[in-house]
Amino acid sequence: MVRDRNLAVDIIIYGVLTLIAILCVAPILNTLALSFSSRIAAVSGKVFFLPVDFNLASYREVLKDHAFFRAFGVSVERVVLGAAINFIISVLMAYPLSKSRRIFPGRNIYMWLLIFTMLFQGGLIPLYMTINTYGLLDSIWALVLPTAVPVFNIILLVNFFKGIPKELEEAASIDGAGPWKILFYVYIPTSVPVLATITLFSVVFHWDSFFDGMIYMQHPENWPLQTYIQQVVVNANQMNNVTDPSEIKRLMAVSNQTLNAAKVFLSMIPILVFYPFLQRYFVSGIVLGSVKE
Repeated sequence: MVRDRNLAVDIIIYGVLTLIAILCVAPILNTLALSFSSRIAAVSGKVFFLPVDFNLASYREVLKDHAFFRAFGVSVERVVLGAAINFIISVLMAYPLSKSRRIFPGRNIYMWLLIFTMLFQGGLIPLYMTINTYGLLDSIWALVLPTAVPVFNIILLVNFFKGIPKELEEAASIDGAGPWKILFYVYIPTSVPVLATITLFSVVFHWDSFFDGMIYMQHPENWPLQTYIQQVVVNANQMNNVTDPSEIKRLMAVSNQTLNAAKVFLSMIPILVFYPFLQRYFVSGIVLGSVKE
């Protein structure tokens, strides 16, 4: 009787999880199908999870779009710089903050300052004025420096560092290691799960952000990829000024939906490729980094 009840519960749980997985994958499949479908099929709403009138016209148009690849390059630069800065600052802040008040008397003051920034913000206008005052507008630094201190990541790392056995640090100290050697040879090698987790958070955040690109970038050539995708709209009336028959045929092959779907799907590929390498660390990094002594 108990076994049957457990089996029924398992079936319900797996059924719910399967439904959630389908709901998560469905938008991706629909976007992929739209990108490979014809203009007529997309406009008429015939495309769901499989391409209709399969063609590569949208991807051919994307390959001709220099602005797309320029924005792609800006996003890659942003991810590399932003994730590196986030990683370095998170490690260098979390290491001293993980110490006790006896070793670091001002620890609690700094922790409360960090938490305060999570609860209260100056607002968009003061932030814009600050970026403008420092002359960072329309530069890559306007996209990475305002988010250089990821408080949530630091808190995860602090709690993880607290869980590292003190005996390891004591043994390193007895062998003559100073704070820097202890950090690089004891703390960082034993913190791979949480370091992979905060790196994943930083990469996804910088790759998916679009609003700051709209605010701080004054020229379209400096837009990151997500800002470009959000802003770009194929002019529905562009065919009115086209007289070349071959150009009219080319424009008839694509639509806003198919072209933008191709761009959206191409923008997802880097994260889909990057995520599996860090996925195995994700759960353990979150769980161990969220537990406070």
